[in-house]
Amino acid sequence: MKADFTPFSDSISAFLRRMVSCTHDDDKESLATLDRALELGVTFLDSADMYGSGTNEEMIGAWMSGLSKDKRERVFLATKFGMIREPGGSVKAINGSPEYVRAACDASLKRLGLDAIDLYYQHRVDPDTPIEETVGAMADLVKAGKVRYIGLSEASAASIDRASKVHPIAALQSEYSLWTRDIEVHGNLAAARRHGIALVAYSPLGRGFLTGAFASQADIPAGDYRQISPRFQGDNFARNRELVAKVESMAKARGVLPAQLALAWVMAQGNDIIPIPGTKRRKYLEQNAAAADVTLSAQEVAELSAAFPPDAAAGTRYPETQMPKVNV
Repeated sequence: MKADFTPFSDSISAFLRRMVSCTHDDDKESLATLDRALELGVTFLDSADMYGSGTNEEMIGAWMSGLSKDKRERVFLATKFGMIREPGGSVKAINGSPEYVRAACDASLKRLGLDAIDLYYQHRVDPDTPIEETVGAMADLVKAGKVRYIGLSEASAASIDRASKVHPIAALQSEYSLWTRDIEVHGNLAAARRHGIALVAYSPLGRGFLTGAFASQADIPAGDYRQISPRFQGDNFARNRELVAKVESMAKARGVLPAQLALAWVMAQGNDIIPIPGTKRRKYLEQNAAAADVTLSAQEVAELSAAFPPDAAAGTRYPETQMPKVNV
């Protein structure tokens, strides 16, 4: 697979669609979830150097070091660079300078205990560094054998076009779900398809909202990011809850879980789209992986799309201070 990663190849895209990547905190259940993922044929794992300020990569690296050669060769690992966090967790800067690209890659390789990263993303486009310079440095990593494929995350259509002139981009990671269809409106998805780039859809379950797990704001745990997410606040929460009720109703009629229906909709948008619902528990991993076996009819896809037009969700997907960091 790694030798001829071609998102539009029939054989590869069919395999990729059955992948669900997971990001984890360092705990026993997370490690057990990774083990279970391999058992289920889930082999596409997604991380980033900012997750846990590097501890996520360390945990995944330690787990991979204990795998047999056969199991290790089945894992396709993606990680990201470019978002520098404050000690408290907030992002203080975005860095896409060539010097930082090289240093960040070496640091990730060390934490992961690997010689090469399968897929290396620029986590966010640096507005102060021409993307040609960033991608040029990433291309050098490919030539050096430290990275196999390169990707972008939350990049605008214009940035995708510019980056693709420097080096082939294998994947674009952007938020995409029933209630976040911005990439259809802004042209990101069209640009990716123009260049044969796979779309890796993060938060395909609307940060958990589309699962039906949040009946009220009281269901959001203390300290959870959703406590500050605009779509989980006040009137926005109530309006978005009405949207979720439509998913719950359709899922019940189909005899599947709301999360499975939401994931099936994302996969129905094209063989070049790979949803990566995050989870650190085996229960939810198993439920999400089963969505690969849910096939929606054209009518069901149309009904869901009509119920969730691109402007349906109330509130921005990030707080206003963070919105300038996406679609750059």
